[in-house]
Amino acid sequence: MDSIWTKTAQLPQFDPLRSDLRTDVLIIGGGLAGVLCAYKLTQAGVDCALVEVNRIGGGITKNTTAKVTSQHGLIYDKLIREFGVDRARLYLEANQGALAEYRALCQTIDCDFTEKDAFVYSISKRWKLEREIKALDRLGFGAEFVEQVPLPFPVAGTIKFPCQAQFHPLKFIAAIAKDLRIFEHTKVLELAPSRAVTHGGTISADKIIVATHFPLLNKHGGYFLKLYQHRSYVLALENAPDVHGMYLDEDEKGLSFRNYGDLLLVGGGSHRTGKQGGCWQELEGFARKHYPDAQEAARWATQDCMTLDGVPYIGPYSRGTDGLYVVTGFNKWGMTSSMAAAAVLTDLVLGQKNPYAELFSPSRTVLRPQLAANALESALGLLTPTVPRCPHMGCALKYNAAEHSWDCPCHGSRFTEDGSLIDNPATDDKR
Repeated sequence: MDSIWTKTAQLPQFDPLRSDLRTDVLIIGGGLAGVLCAYKLTQAGVDCALVEVNRIGGGITKNTTAKVTSQHGLIYDKLIREFGVDRARLYLEANQGALAEYRALCQTIDCDFTEKDAFVYSISKRWKLEREIKALDRLGFGAEFVEQVPLPFPVAGTIKFPCQAQFHPLKFIAAIAKDLRIFEHTKVLELAPSRAVTHGGTISADKIIVATHFPLLNKHGGYFLKLYQHRSYVLALENAPDVHGMYLDEDEKGLSFRNYGDLLLVGGGSHRTGKQGGCWQELEGFARKHYPDAQEAARWATQDCMTLDGVPYIGPYSRGTDGLYVVTGFNKWGMTSSMAAAAVLTDLVLGQKNPYAELFSPSRTVLRPQLAANALESALGLLTPTVPRCPHMGCALKYNAAEHSWDCPCHGSRFTEDGSLIDNPATDDKR
């Protein structure tokens, strides 16, 4: 079940760490966010190194749908209501700035970067779209309300963000990573102030960035309560139409669409990790009904860290961990969020002010309704008297029949049927 990105990209290979190492900045995690941090720090003249437990781009990054857009669902009305106009504008500026950086970088990178308009549609709740348009007007952004779009079902309307983009994420990573100091197949066994112990040696660093999708330290920052994980599924269809844009349902249970070459990527079937959802069966049924002549070329699934308020956590790991930084919680929008994170963290490492640092601060308030839901899931997982258990914090695992895996509804760790680790925050096989 490899994604089309995995099938169509050749990534550079890097040796494991085989001796002790001294560097100014260590980045842990070789997904898009970690590699961009290493790239921007290197461009700024900072001595840095990146370690990845497997292969760069081999985790969540290889399973994205790779939309490069500041349209993150109907987020701006929500941000204005919860944070105010100024912070909502900062969020928009950070993501539009990330899009502009991709546009500039990709002029010299062969990664299928293509400008596309982005759309959020609603099946029946036009009022939600109208409220979002008003919010975007307040932010001074030129979004448009569009009535008709080339989707195979009627919609109440859509909001169009013009001049957004899509690309091939692994071709992009391959290009920016080739000259970086990277160590693959290097697992961090112990993390302490200014030091990381791996199988291959001890790395000493003045500053450390944790870019491991779900943060690996439990005792700082409370990320086991501030995050949960969400799975979603993709079918790549041949002999399906060109929808001439990137589309997302405003409903969490809805579908997404975008083309890549002669393929139509249909996403959906989503659910909290460890819970029931539509999975690929939902997408298969949709394709049979609306694209009866289409053939499946590939299928894959992905997993996203979701924050309490819909804004990523980027910055100091916690108030008591000087020199330790984190990037996590992209809420399904990892492309622009990764670029924005790299810009913020580069400034923080260099001791420079960044206009978005406070917005993304991981130490902002946790008093959000989602906190209670996360705490309840953790309590239920710990009290369920079943095995197997997750080695992360001891929660009961649930069997995922669609993917033949054992999944943790508390924090999102996943394991194969024979117990091998698939997704973090767990760092060891299940017991």
